[in-house]
Amino acid sequence: MKRSPVFLISVLCFGFAFFYIPILSMIFFSFNESRLATVWGGFSTKWYVALWKNKQVMTALILSVQIALLSATFATILGTMAGVALARFRKFRGRTFFSGMVNAPLIMPEVITGISMLMLFILMAETVGWPGARGFTTITLAHITFAMVYVTTIVHSRMLSADRSIEEAAMDLGSRPWQVMRDVTLPVISPAILSGWLLAFTISLDDVVISSFVTGPGYTTLPLLIWSKVKLGVTPDINALATIIVVTVAVVVAIAGTVMARAERRRAAEERLAYRDNG
Repeated sequence: MKRSPVFLISVLCFGFAFFYIPILSMIFFSFNESRLATVWGGFSTKWYVALWKNKQVMTALILSVQIALLSATFATILGTMAGVALARFRKFRGRTFFSGMVNAPLIMPEVITGISMLMLFILMAETVGWPGARGFTTITLAHITFAMVYVTTIVHSRMLSADRSIEEAAMDLGSRPWQVMRDVTLPVISPAILSGWLLAFTISLDDVVISSFVTGPGYTTLPLLIWSKVKLGVTPDINALATIIVVTVAVVVAIAGTVMARAERRRAAEERLAYRDNG
């Protein structure tokens, strides 16, 4: 039975409304004069000023950004290596086991991952004396561990869809494997690498479950701080903080999308030119 366009459009609009209306409501109430987050008391920007003066929130924000930047970078490096290995080295001993280990965290509950990381850090502290205390290092290592899985999946998918004949042509012309990787493969998969980094950064920045297991005293990330405040009742300063995060993410995604679209068009044009010259 063929669906009518009106029905499909209605379902699509309902889906977008279900997702975006709460976000728009949160942004609206971030400019609330009242101390009650859901009772409108007039327009005011005082909660943005109060947020800027809140040292606890600023400290948690800086810590979360530092961890996200570091973990996203290392997760992208390791995930790119794993994705390239799975896509280009089809037959090596232990490939099936390696692929299963890479994909396992995607379907494993975060609670299990958090407990596993906690037990690992406790065991390491008892046997080798490192890490001495849970904090910045343990959170970063935990975020690298589960974020690299997403990077691997994205890069692997991009490698499978890339035209391998270009790499083979470069090797036929005398390029060394590392030169092919630098001059051909990495530029082709660069949009996937950037997407993987952004996804890893976002996952690290908003993680609550795993961070709650591997953190220690004095290392409260922003999501953990927000979670603790939400349990006592949402206040307008939390709405202001969430609004800033939403706007920042939207701007970054727009910029990244523009950069990737231009890179993809330039790469496609170069491929067409190369085929035309060789033809």
